[in-house]
Amino acid sequence: MATADDVREIALGLPETTEGPSYGRPGFRVRDRLFARLREPDVLVAWCSDLSEKDVLVHSEPEKYFTTPHYDGHASVLVRLPAIDREELEEVLAIAWLVRAPKRLAAAHEASLRGAEPGGAPG
Repeated sequence: MATADDVREIALGLPETTEGPSYGRPGFRVRDRLFARLREPDVLVAWCSDLSEKDVLVHSEPEKYFTTPHYDGHASVLVRLPAIDREELEEVLAIAWLVRAPKRLAAAHEASLRGAEPGGAPG
């Protein structure tokens, strides 16, 4: 079971992430691009890579992921925090961050996770 505190800790651990209000709720941005926000205390809105990824999540695990008509046509998914564990939440937030981060920052972050410089061999 994940919590709003887990969301905050994980999101703010991603490079160049800041927290600020979004529709009166905590939102998380990478270089001023919103990638996730708490919609309710136990519901997260997170960007997906595309609409097909959203559809797969919503249809394969509806107890965790859902949408509303407001988000139709938008590549973001709603996440029930009590239904997701921290490890999966980390994945959801990492994907949302990568989708919204500027390309060079995303590439540098992915390279650091692999232990290499962007475009270079592992170090």
